Amino acid sequence: MRDNASSRSTARHRRGLLSFRFLISLCFAALTTAAWLTTPGLRITSGAAAAEVDAVGAPAPIGFANVIERVKPAVVGVRVKIKGVTSSGQNQQALPFSPGSPFDQFFRQFGIPIPNIPIRQTEIALASGFFISGDGYIVTNNHVVENSTSVEVTTDDGKTYPAKVIGTDPQTDLALIKVTASTDFPYVRFAASEPRIGDWVLVVGNPFGLGGTVTAGIVSARGRDIGAGPYDDFIQIDAPVNKGNSGGPSFNVKGEVIGVNTAIYSPSGGSVGVAFDIPAETVKLVVQQLKEKGHVTRGWIGVQIQPVTPAIADAIGLKKPGGALVAKLQPNSPAGKGGIEIGDVITSVNGQAVKGSRDLARKIAVLPPGNTAKIGVFHNGQEKTVTVTLGELPRTPAQAKVNEQKERSKESTLGLTLAPATAVAGAGDHGVVVTGVDPNGRAAESGLQTGDVILEVGRRPANTPADVGKMVDEARAQSKHAVLMRIKRGDMTGFVAIPIG
Repeated sequence: MRDNASSRSTARHRRGLLSFRFLISLCFAALTTAAWLTTPGLRITSGAAAAEVDAVGAPAPIGFANVIERVKPAVVGVRVKIKGVTSSGQNQQALPFSPGSPFDQFFRQFGIPIPNIPIRQTEIALASGFFISGDGYIVTNNHVVENSTSVEVTTDDGKTYPAKVIGTDPQTDLALIKVTASTDFPYVRFAASEPRIGDWVLVVGNPFGLGGTVTAGIVSARGRDIGAGPYDDFIQIDAPVNKGNSGGPSFNVKGEVIGVNTAIYSPSGGSVGVAFDIPAETVKLVVQQLKEKGHVTRGWIGVQIQPVTPAIADAIGLKKPGGALVAKLQPNSPAGKGGIEIGDVITSVNGQAVKGSRDLARKIAVLPPGNTAKIGVFHNGQEKTVTVTLGELPRTPAQAKVNEQKERSKESTLGLTLAPATAVAGAGDHGVVVTGVDPNGRAAESGLQTGDVILEVGRRPANTPADVGKMVDEARAQSKHAVLMRIKRGDMTGFVAIPIG
């Protein structure tokens, strides 16, 4: 009996402890829930199965909505029609002679071969662009509008306008087009300063025809050379860019254009986060000329150059690699006329150091043709500066060939090889030195000799070979058969008439 009573007493004691613990657990749960429900910024809805939580009152992350609202109306979709030729044999399904058609049955019935007729087909290309002025000027890519038969743009509000191609520049892959309407268009401006690596970048465009698409990323790198041409200086970004974004703008967080989308790296055909922009500073220079002239003129000195490697620098006595090594001079090139020789290293342009061959191309290209430039060269172990009158870079290979033929013709007609007097030791500070005379040329017939200094042509001073060529061309244009030159030979000066007809 005692044992049974003791057991019952113990059981009651255990049940009492369990009840007390359960009450404590309920109280703790209630307190915890009350505290959670009263925490600022958190809210729970009724329902035992699920709870919906939001972050009302929590700090909002930084967004770009305000910037996009301002710049997005200036971005347009560009639709281009391009005609191509496709033969019937290559595209049977698009032709009336396709298998099973009445024409096919007719030809087969009478044993007549199915004709392979070239059919012109219209191809549609979709891209992007953006207004740079209220009167309808739009920037896009050259590869977007080249070979186009018609161009039209669709604005952010869904309106469509025909566009006219004002000018293109294949060298930088830029084009300027224009729409005309009785309204002022919203437009954006170019950034005044260059972006830094790591800066935010916002891309607005028309990928896959999905107009008004916005993506974001950062500036990944500057000065990228992707082998597109001699003026490669791309901004690399990681904002997603796809087909159709070509010609569209990339913005900074101020809403300024830092670049124009032109290419992507894509083994798969889609975005992998490596895209390339033409820098705003390049776009501004090109667009200004396209607007004024419809094309771009660039300075040219007529040299074929190559990089200076450490081995080359050591071999020629240059302290460190840098500059551009002159491997070839074109006939009657501005560089040759200015005193630059094969084997020289061009180290500076107008006091600015030349880092390499591409840097030289860019520095010369931005200078206006006809202007003079101070070119620093490393010649036979010595630094010197020569003055070169810039020519104009041919816009096409065909034009380059024509220009070369003209120069060769001019050289053979006069029979002179010239250099500035400043580039020839002891020749003085004025005039152009005759460094070579073709014995069968007209100059030799008139008595000119190697070492003579041409002071004037047509009673006007001549200080560069380009001056002589220009004045001779002007005399020919005036239908003159000879040009008068004032020549210095030793201590004597006199006049010589050179036939130019």
